[in-house]
Amino acid sequence: MHSVALMVYPNFQSLSLSLGSVFECANLLRGEPAYEFHLVSESGGAVMTSQGFSVNTTPIRPEGYDTLIVSGYLEFRLPEANLLELVKAASVQSRRVASLCMGIFVLAEAGLLEGKRTTTHWIHAPAFRKRYPDIRLEEDKLFIVDGHIWTGAGMSAGVDLALAMVENDLGSDLARRIARKLVIAQRRGSEQSQLSALLELDPKSDRVQLALAYARENLTHDLSVEALADVARLSPRQFSRVFREETGQTPAKAIESLRVEAARALMETSRHPVEVVARETGFGDRERMRQAFLRAFGQPPQVMQQAFNAAPPA
Repeated sequence: MHSVALMVYPNFQSLSLSLGSVFECANLLRGEPAYEFHLVSESGGAVMTSQGFSVNTTPIRPEGYDTLIVSGYLEFRLPEANLLELVKAASVQSRRVASLCMGIFVLAEAGLLEGKRTTTHWIHAPAFRKRYPDIRLEEDKLFIVDGHIWTGAGMSAGVDLALAMVENDLGSDLARRIARKLVIAQRRGSEQSQLSALLELDPKSDRVQLALAYARENLTHDLSVEALADVARLSPRQFSRVFREETGQTPAKAIESLRVEAARALMETSRHPVEVVARETGFGDRERMRQAFLRAFGQPPQVMQQAFNAAPPA
């Protein structure tokens, strides 16, 4: 049986606990145990979460686990020497070592990230870069796998990371069934951005927000600069200037991102042919959609659709 340990410490993010449901669901769907989940800490006993409730833990085993996951925490602090020694010892014996959110600081202090590609929550990226300038950080990624080291953005991305681990261990069919069982509308891969298209844009102007909201609800309509400017009640020239100033993108690029996001979600939740998906998300034809997917994901929609459709329903 594969042992998975989530290491926590005082004031850890309770959302980290949700990834345990992925491994629990794997056992249920297989009909036989595949994973043994442990909640561990430096010395065991009750550990308080950042939300104010406590959880029971067992002491971390120096002999390690198949998978050791270091949880995130809310306030920046460097881990104490004793904890680092325990993590170092356990990581040597563990087949896979992972971090969520600020848990990456623990792995970095333990010297486990040298020469590795890594990620963390985007809000902590500046502090991480300042302290560890020689570690390669890609804060735009949801999670990154480099050898036996897995680093994730944390928060809800912990579930995505756990699903990827199950897929790595037991295949994409089971991971897909778990996602459906847990009512996860859209599985997110390691190369996916931490933020959705609209969250990444984050305009302050009410007029730009209005235009983007209209675009998301009307992807099959005319979403040219002229049409969006009309919704925002600006001239096309004014709209283009304000849009770029507030989002850092052209309107055309932003609309493509919204359509790609919608097309990916539709492919995952339906078995529509690519031509139908392209039509229903405003691309018009499969070639335009293919080019957009290559720019966004580095692979054509057919490849992603095959992966989505490979697994049977839960």
